[in-house]
Amino acid sequence: MTYDTIITDSHVILPNGMIEKNILIDEGKIVGFTTDTPACDHKINGAGLVSIPGPIDTHVHYGVYSPINEAAKTESHAAAIGGITTMMRMLRLGDPFTNSLQAQLDTASKNHYVDYAIHASIFTPQQINEMNYCIEKGITSFKIYMNLGGEVGHVYMDMPPNSSSLVEAQVNVTDELVEQTVKAAAELGCPVLVHAEDYESCGCGIKTAKEKNQDGLSAWSSSRSPEFEAKAIKTISKFGRDYDCVIYFVHIGSERALKQIEEEKKLGTKIFVETCPHYLTLSYEKQSGYLAKVMPPIRTEDDRKAVWNALSNNQIDTIGTDHVANQLKLKLDGENVWSALAGFPGIGTAIPILLNDGINQKKISLEQFVRFTSQNAAQIFGMYPQKGTLEKDSDADITMIDLKKEKTVTSDLFGGFSDYIVYEGRNLTGWPVKTIVRGEIIAENFEVIGKLGHGKLVDRKINLFSK
Repeated sequence: MTYDTIITDSHVILPNGMIEKNILIDEGKIVGFTTDTPACDHKINGAGLVSIPGPIDTHVHYGVYSPINEAAKTESHAAAIGGITTMMRMLRLGDPFTNSLQAQLDTASKNHYVDYAIHASIFTPQQINEMNYCIEKGITSFKIYMNLGGEVGHVYMDMPPNSSSLVEAQVNVTDELVEQTVKAAAELGCPVLVHAEDYESCGCGIKTAKEKNQDGLSAWSSSRSPEFEAKAIKTISKFGRDYDCVIYFVHIGSERALKQIEEEKKLGTKIFVETCPHYLTLSYEKQSGYLAKVMPPIRTEDDRKAVWNALSNNQIDTIGTDHVANQLKLKLDGENVWSALAGFPGIGTAIPILLNDGINQKKISLEQFVRFTSQNAAQIFGMYPQKGTLEKDSDADITMIDLKKEKTVTSDLFGGFSDYIVYEGRNLTGWPVKTIVRGEIIAENFEVIGKLGHGKLVDRKINLFSK
């Protein structure tokens, strides 16, 4: 037979390790491996490159500062350049899902270069009652923002499609709402993603810091102490145990939070842990200005080293970017750290940072890298073995990386909505050079060549975990 595509001569990373075989692709799927070169319509020369399962970014914010009809284009473009084949959107809607979810889904379906999945944020009791409706629409994971409530309850929701106005809201994610969300998710067999910061403690910390006229990223970090993370982790882990719900902690970046999670695991909570590249690379001690303001904050150099150590020792399951597609005019709208916007772009730099700082510094192995960027996420969120592996019959989502490729990071490299990047000017060694989604080359050598609309909503199974 004639295959659609063959990738020749690359090093292929499978769950059991590396093999030196050609990859056979047909009708968007991996159909086998061979040492031969059978007839094909397209041949991709992989000499000197490593073929890995397409990375899954578990944590992406887009559709907030530009509507999804524009944001899906720009941010999936940035994802493709950065080697990401599936991006998981943090959907934030203020009104009932039955009112506004379908319009978001319809618009998203036409505007992605790469595949995508969605986590639905829960802000109201009505949204809890509509979680089953979300599942019917293919959304099988839910997000709780324990950092939002009281004096710090301000949030920007996702814009309606084709809108140009920011959607501001005040929300109150009380312990009662958190508990009811966990209970409902457990009954449905779905994981709950958690932003773990106690909002009352954060509100007090910020108020005190402002009264003392403190400023800078160090003041931002101390006003949202890691102790407030630990408090929230403790609260929701108890709910997780009570209702036998899987808890997935997003963007963990402090040693204190990691220790609290280990304690909760020993008590029997089913927990998965995500960190982000910025907690592996940045600290307020070495970062000036306000660009790296984020929630939870970047911490100390000791925290940064502790996160690397946890990753190296497999105490962290996934890497998400917490990518926020915003712009400088909004980001730095004021005189101090308190008025600066939290969050920054990062979907394009995640893979090269992990290659440069992780693989090439021998902090993690290639097999670990694949688990953190792809396999674990696919398993946790019901996409495995369709995604997250290069095994036979899986989707031909393949990112080809050049571990020796050197390139300098610039904000315009990725073609996203954002006009800045916290890693501007940083020279990294190790880059994705081909991004393949279901057998189609979407990006090659830092240029998107795929078709807009190729990206599809990933079909996810509901997992009843027993970790």
